[in-house]
Amino acid sequence: MQDGALPVSLGSYLAVAAVLLVIGVFGIFLNRKNIIIILMSIELILLAVNINLVAFSAALNDMAGQVLAMFVLTVAAAEAAIGLAIVVVYSRNRGSIEVEDVNLMKG
Repeated sequence: MQDGALPVSLGSYLAVAAVLLVIGVFGIFLNRKNIIIILMSIELILLAVNINLVAFSAALNDMAGQVLAMFVLTVAAAEAAIGLAIVVVYSRNRGSIEVEDVNLMKG
């Protein structure tokens, strides 16, 4: 650490994670038209979870949180890849990616 630099506290990490979580939840509930924005909001929520896992893992000197964060990153990458593939196929077939149009596919 450099001279005069203050260490970042656990509360700062938790505040950043809380802000990301709130933005992600608002992104899902306030946006009902675009599937891409909903997917990005889910990614923000998963990022907030990862920040909490790594912050508590570092504060408690335990590697379990960091290992679990790697699993969450793997799930997030798979979710993004599969979700975007479904959106691309759907947009080719229907011509739009609005959430209301997806509800018409129920059967």
